[in-house]
Amino acid sequence: MSSPLNVQLEQYQGPLDLLLDLIRKQEINIYDIPIARITAQYLDYMQRAMELDIELSSEFVYMAATLIHIKSRLLLPRDPELDKIAPEEDPRTELVQQLLEHERFRNAAEMLQQKRLVEEAVWSNPQIRHFISEDDTPGIDASLVDLVRTFQQVLERAKNRPTYDIETESVSVPDMIRYLRETLKKSRGESISATELFERQRSRRAMICLFLALLELVKLQAIELTQPDSFGDIGIRRHQNFAEAVGSEEALAAIDQDYT
Repeated sequence: MSSPLNVQLEQYQGPLDLLLDLIRKQEINIYDIPIARITAQYLDYMQRAMELDIELSSEFVYMAATLIHIKSRLLLPRDPELDKIAPEEDPRTELVQQLLEHERFRNAAEMLQQKRLVEEAVWSNPQIRHFISEDDTPGIDASLVDLVRTFQQVLERAKNRPTYDIETESVSVPDMIRYLRETLKKSRGESISATELFERQRSRRAMICLFLALLELVKLQAIELTQPDSFGDIGIRRHQNFAEAVGSEEALAAIDQDYT
């Protein structure tokens, strides 16, 4: 049987990419990850990287520690009587949620990349009205491809920061949707810089959750993406359907359901 690690080590952009690759190649149920096996394969990958003198970021080391911690918690015996009083949550739950959110982002990015390639391959001569917002306000309508490009640029800048704090944040996509709703309510209809929103976040996880929240709000037609100048910063503002899409707690509860 061929090893699931028979791949180019440098292809992984982060530990979640590596874990997803191990899980999907072995057709493992992501909700029932065999932590002992996955941890052994993950550590084997890191050992091979060291032998090949490939430098891994601190995120890989942090994830290794997380996997070992989860493995130790699963191995510890649990008192049945204590479980009756206070059932313990599966220690894999948070990792599963991170993997699912990361996979959603990765799939969305791949889809938008394919869309961009198709658009670049098509010759067209669009009229200027196609680029002007329907409400005649100044600004060029931006696409999701432009948003992805902005997000990628912010992530690249984050890698070059002098220090990068890795935090075990519990932030989620629904949390970020609520954050965007309150932020846009305070904007009084004015456009907010997407780059500024991303750079306010303190971790890569928070940035990814924010990006997925923006995609969700675009899909719900709750926000519009604009560009004051060609190839300039992306602006985010409320769509006319904003109140209907996310204005009520019932609408937010329906979104929460999709991410549970």
